[in-house]
Amino acid sequence: MTKRALISVSDKTGVTEFAKELVKLGYEIVSTGGTKRALEDAGIAVIGISEVTGFPECLDGRVKTLHPNVHAGLLAKRDNPEHMDKLSELNISTIDIVAVNLYPFKETIQKPNVTLAQAVENIDIGGPTMLRSAAKNYNDVCAICDPQDYQTVLQELSLGEITKKTKFYLMYKVFQHTAVYDSLIASYMAKVQGILYPEFITLAYQKVQDLRYGENPHQSAAFYKDILQTKGALTNAVQLQGKELSFNNINDTNGAIELVKEFERPTTVIVKHANPCGVATADTIFEAYQKAFAADSVSAFGGIVASNGIIDKNTAEKMASIFLEIVVAPGYTSEAKDALASKPNLRVLELADIASPPQSGELNAKKVLGGILLQGYDNKMIEQLNTVTQAQPSQEQLKDLLFAMKVVKHVKSNAIVVAKGECTLGIGPGQTNRIWAANAAIERGGAQVKGAVMASDAFFPFPDCVEVCAQAGINVIIQPGGSIRDQLSIDACNKHNIAMVFCGIRHFKH
Repeated sequence: MTKRALISVSDKTGVTEFAKELVKLGYEIVSTGGTKRALEDAGIAVIGISEVTGFPECLDGRVKTLHPNVHAGLLAKRDNPEHMDKLSELNISTIDIVAVNLYPFKETIQKPNVTLAQAVENIDIGGPTMLRSAAKNYNDVCAICDPQDYQTVLQELSLGEITKKTKFYLMYKVFQHTAVYDSLIASYMAKVQGILYPEFITLAYQKVQDLRYGENPHQSAAFYKDILQTKGALTNAVQLQGKELSFNNINDTNGAIELVKEFERPTTVIVKHANPCGVATADTIFEAYQKAFAADSVSAFGGIVASNGIIDKNTAEKMASIFLEIVVAPGYTSEAKDALASKPNLRVLELADIASPPQSGELNAKKVLGGILLQGYDNKMIEQLNTVTQAQPSQEQLKDLLFAMKVVKHVKSNAIVVAKGECTLGIGPGQTNRIWAANAAIERGGAQVKGAVMASDAFFPFPDCVEVCAQAGINVIIQPGGSIRDQLSIDACNKHNIAMVFCGIRHFKH
């Protein structure tokens, strides 16, 4: 019995070469629409799908392969006499290979100003149905949804037949492929209807790379990206040099990128173990880097550096003078690249749209044992600035307050940031109570904290933080407010002539 391959692809990469080799191996080729024309133009003999079904393609091509003559030929078990007798009775030929990839739904919805009608028109029906039929009968039918698998199939056929192992693997790829396809459709339709948290969620991510290990060497890990690429995300970065990114590299660099997005003026962020250790804004990236490094030169060793401006030669030379894990920026001058190349293990990433904020509707996910937490991104800085004390902040102090609030938003809670001149002096991250966080930040800043400002990610439950500010010479505080004991902190500020500003919004980060 002559073997048949049904080929109907949207992505025509390598399809004519694949079909030509199948013909040489004795296969008849059945095809549809544009794929049929492409194969015929390449001089390949093709049986039209209508010759198989006895029914014309209709409804603008919406109905071509949804026919018993196709699906019976795919689903019949070759070792089941009743199945094979029924095919003979109905004069239906078996189909042994299906090469199908689907309408470009993802590419369609990523186009600017795409309409719902255009998106719906690019939902494939026949393609997934054929793939699923072929995959279900993987013992007898080879189902191919990825052009990269053409060569493997041809190599095995040249040796006699496609192995069961390969057919089973391709079956797995088909169901993964159609699951992702359906996930994109469902997610898009939810977005169109404004459904942020549907009853069921299916997340579609594509593997970027396997990682050597996770947070620790005994943990396995891999890195995945959202199939619908997000602007300004680490997954869009181009690695110019350096070693492969690790799990911790990726996690820490993402934190640095998210923080640097808060700033419009030239800013440099240095992150260590997922927390910023030095952040500064200045007139130039060179000055911002120097200030951020000086803010905590000890912790900067082995740190991650993110900048929202082009790295020049002078800045790169400063960076190359110490041990850093990663530098990420929107670009580098050629001289800067040369300077950084002196540290071949330094990972240098270029992320052109690093300043792009998270897209509207983007969700933040946290995996917990047996479930997942989803939430919108913390994309709001303040509700309303309200000075609640007798002392008032100056315009310069107000600028520092807003700077410090942008930083503390990205510090693990409980979090305190002390800053002056749009530069962090001390950061107190991840403490189990707020006074410890305040003490840590003040201790880190040393004598420089006199005349600085303090930002807190959440309200002061007690006036003890005000008291340590008074002792250190900090004379302006910003915090959300909202504690039932707010008045105690306000009274303490008035006692020590400290200005306190409520911003009305909390920024817990766990």
